[in-house]
Amino acid sequence: MSDMAPIEVAGSVAVVTGGASGIGRGIVRALLEAGATVMVADIEQDVLDTTVAALSASHPGRVSGVVTDVIDDSSTDALADQVFATHGRCNLLFNNAGVGSGGGGRMWTHEPNDWRWCYSVNVFGVANGIMSFVGRMLESGEPGHVVNTSSGDGGFAPVPNAGVYASSKAAVSCLTEALAHQLAEDSDQVGASVFYPSGGLMDTGLFTSQRNRPTELERIRGGTGRVSMTFDEMKGLLEKGGRDVKVADLDEMGRWVVDRVANRQYVIARDLDDTVDLLHRRADAIGALDLPPHHQMGL
Repeated sequence: MSDMAPIEVAGSVAVVTGGASGIGRGIVRALLEAGATVMVADIEQDVLDTTVAALSASHPGRVSGVVTDVIDDSSTDALADQVFATHGRCNLLFNNAGVGSGGGGRMWTHEPNDWRWCYSVNVFGVANGIMSFVGRMLESGEPGHVVNTSSGDGGFAPVPNAGVYASSKAAVSCLTEALAHQLAEDSDQVGASVFYPSGGLMDTGLFTSQRNRPTELERIRGGTGRVSMTFDEMKGLLEKGGRDVKVADLDEMGRWVVDRVANRQYVIARDLDDTVDLLHRRADAIGALDLPPHHQMGL
């Protein structure tokens, strides 16, 4: 746990990117239940409007939406401008928006736009959120916390068949750790955490993230020969491989995340026994100058 005082969620102002669906929506719902006012940022206008309308019914006056493209720093700047103009502060920033890489495959069969798109959202999207908000959060003098969504699939160890996505999430883990150290040096009010969605297979928009791929970043060379699996296809493949697949409750996950953030827990993750064992084996391999073992997905 951080040495900083816990952050009070009730009465806080929160921003969640990628907040209109999936894990983001679960976090938004949990923040509202805990008494926060939430600005939902998402690239999909229709889904954003539907989510804000649904949540406003039970939390009137405390949830609003802004169409935001986290790839574009001017868009995240505009989001920050609106948050601070409307509320005068931002206490909780969830850099949660993320995409897959379009089906994985051998890294040399990807094309540059696969890398540009995945890294633009997963890495630059987080960096843009940090650059647009953190300076203002510090200047406000208000208690604050930044939460960046990584993944165990890369954040702890690589998934070889998803090298583009996994390496982007490794970058998120690294930059969040650096951010947390810098904030600890400069502030006793604002901290950071890295969130590893865990506790089961998640039925989120990540499986269909190609729907939001910009035209200018579409594949032009034909791709890798692999396509993204749907949630049901992934679930079936894991079960065929002998896995007992637990499907995560995203609303429950949101409540769990918000509770950990309130206590400023740095690593927000569940079920880490196998991961800790893997990390020890990775450290042993590195110490022996060997190739470390990777994350086994059972596929």
